[in-house]
Amino acid sequence: MGADTRLEELGVSGLGEVDEPAFSGLAERHRRELHVHCYRMLGSFEDAEDTVQETFLRAWRGRETFEGRSTFRAWLYRIATNACLDLLARCRPEPATGGEVLWLQPYPDRLLDELPAADADEPESVAVARETIELAYLVAVQHLAPRQRAVLILRDVLGWRAKDVAELLGDSVNSVNSALQRARAGMREHLPAERQDWTGGEEDAGTRELVRRYTDASVATDIGRIAELLRADVRASMPPTPGLRVGRDTVLNDWIEGGFEGMKGLRGVPVAVNRQPAVAFYLWNGRESAYLPLTIDVLRVIDGEIAEIITFHEDRFPMLGLPERLAADGTE
Repeated sequence: MGADTRLEELGVSGLGEVDEPAFSGLAERHRRELHVHCYRMLGSFEDAEDTVQETFLRAWRGRETFEGRSTFRAWLYRIATNACLDLLARCRPEPATGGEVLWLQPYPDRLLDELPAADADEPESVAVARETIELAYLVAVQHLAPRQRAVLILRDVLGWRAKDVAELLGDSVNSVNSALQRARAGMREHLPAERQDWTGGEEDAGTRELVRRYTDASVATDIGRIAELLRADVRASMPPTPGLRVGRDTVLNDWIEGGFEGMKGLRGVPVAVNRQPAVAFYLWNGRESAYLPLTIDVLRVIDGEIAEIITFHEDRFPMLGLPERLAADGTE
């Protein structure tokens, strides 16, 4: 059975005839893409996980409302989008402000690899799939009002027709088109100025070398060497800790005041996050006789320089599949 299952393919007249194991099997085929959809809407991996579970629960309870006019997949997307809007109304009635998103969490590439592959014959769809999962996009989206956010993702990422989005939201096509225009304007305001450069596609040799140099300089706690790799207008944040730092001197002075130069015994491990280069840092712990998780730096690279560093705390290590400790020789 294909991904876009309809009732006739199931050999039933309604989902009410499908038992729970069969229903779960159908829904599970779409778990990863629904999770990514909810993640784009919410910016939080954990909130997306909870919302997908809520989506499946609502779908099972409301299975008799599925009339087969759309695909099962589209029906699940409708439920997931509404579940996201409900969560936002309940927990985050106001969008993010000030260029930072305190609830932002990373998404491991190893799970993104589970998504259905974008059509290689359509480079634009490949680019959209990649760019719209990067942290810069996620941060910009979180600055939009919830309904604008839903319209933008459904129209520009998933390629839904305005008519279908209007039906989902219980709105008019004109209202949806107006919301899309406002959402796009908001994205232009919050996305990096170098829109065409904010993603370089697959990591090239230059980016890998830059990340290696950044890792080595960080392990050596060499502020001077790190400074050489940063753009003058580099941005740095550390969600959920408040505070967006902008400018090379501001960022590095903040690190120095935080005691970075005295942080000896670091090890860096490359990790793939949000289709961006990232480094997981471990710090030597004498009592444990091991390197223990410290932070994860996710980098945005433009023209051979680091334009942004988003740092996540050690509690993100398990969900990224990183080891809980490294031995004295740097091995797991």
